[in-house]
Amino acid sequence: MGSHKEREENGGAAAEGQEISAPGSIHGFESLHRLLEANLKPPIFQEVSRLLLGLNCGRPLQRVSLPMAATTLSEAHNFDLQAFCFQADAEFLRQPQIVRVGLIQNSIALPTTAHIADQKNALMQKVKPMIDAAGASGVNILCLQEAWMMPFAFCTREKRWCEFAEPVNGESTQFLQKLAREYNMVIVNPILERDVNHGETIWNTAILIGNHGNIIGIHRKNHIPRVGDFNESTYYMEGNTGHPVFETAYGKIAINICYGRHQPLNWLAFGLNGAEIVFNPSATVGELSEPMWPIEARNAAIANSYFVGSINRVGTEIFPNAFTSGDGKPEHSDFGHFYGSSHFSAPDASCTPSLSRYRDGLMVSDMDLNLCRQSSLIPCCRRENNLDKRNDLAASEQLFCCFIVQESSDIK
Repeated sequence: MGSHKEREENGGAAAEGQEISAPGSIHGFESLHRLLEANLKPPIFQEVSRLLLGLNCGRPLQRVSLPMAATTLSEAHNFDLQAFCFQADAEFLRQPQIVRVGLIQNSIALPTTAHIADQKNALMQKVKPMIDAAGASGVNILCLQEAWMMPFAFCTREKRWCEFAEPVNGESTQFLQKLAREYNMVIVNPILERDVNHGETIWNTAILIGNHGNIIGIHRKNHIPRVGDFNESTYYMEGNTGHPVFETAYGKIAINICYGRHQPLNWLAFGLNGAEIVFNPSATVGELSEPMWPIEARNAAIANSYFVGSINRVGTEIFPNAFTSGDGKPEHSDFGHFYGSSHFSAPDASCTPSLSRYRDGLMVSDMDLNLCRQSSLIPCCRRENNLDKRNDLAASEQLFCCFIVQESSDIK
């Protein structure tokens, strides 16, 4: 398959005449971007990139060089490492508000048949080098993938997988709190939560850990999928935390967990509540969602004037007992291939290339939060609708509440 350096020098390609055999590759390439880069002449590739990735303040998105400590970890542990910079236009009255943000995608570390404690420990050891690379790179805010401490066992409808659930202050949070303090880093910890204070209810939860190791707050997944294998209502409840936006040392962030990305009002609510960066920790396979994956987050970033970080796990997870989904398809032992492809989207319609479709990875991005306000169309829209300037936010919130009521009545 060649070294990581060889793949990078060839746009992610394998040696000439060879194909990477890993499931999830695109004709031997780690991503669509790398396939195009290796097979198009530079002027054509530049134009294709403009169409696919957009321009940041009228210029192609720039790569960022990371410290040797981070690249060495990437080489040693075979994870994809990419870094880019979103700029904003210079302003007279505001200094740039630059924050460095990271996303981690990973496969499971042990077979799903291994002891649950061993699986958890192995996952923490697997992810730690990527967190160390983020720390060495000076990342300020880091987000892990949905339910990163376990295989994505939802929809097998076997109760025993609930043993992976843990309280908000459980072992994964304690593990990440230490790293948050060490690297002065805010970390988003998406887990399967066991609410020990309320009847041990199970939730799909993201815990926000502050850069001093403190727990800033939690958000619970708002929408549960009921599509094919992804019928997760067996395991956890719809969230009860609304659409919180958390003030951190580095910016205002929110978490729109997985299936919530298909709900435009989720994105809108986080924007109305002041988010500058919204993370979308996910677990999704190509058959259901891949055509939408590069589109939905980008649309949300444009429509709501904030940055979006999209994270998807990688690999195929095989379960010991075959299952069916009531859709007439034969029984099977896996959900399909989780295609990774984690990336960032910006409010000016630019976005990064994606991480690998089959390897673990860390995506790093510098982003100037001034771009959020520069890209905002809200003042223009409010004037066009003749909203009273003193009450425009209240009017917007009333309008949003009407949407929510209508959506709920349609569902019923």
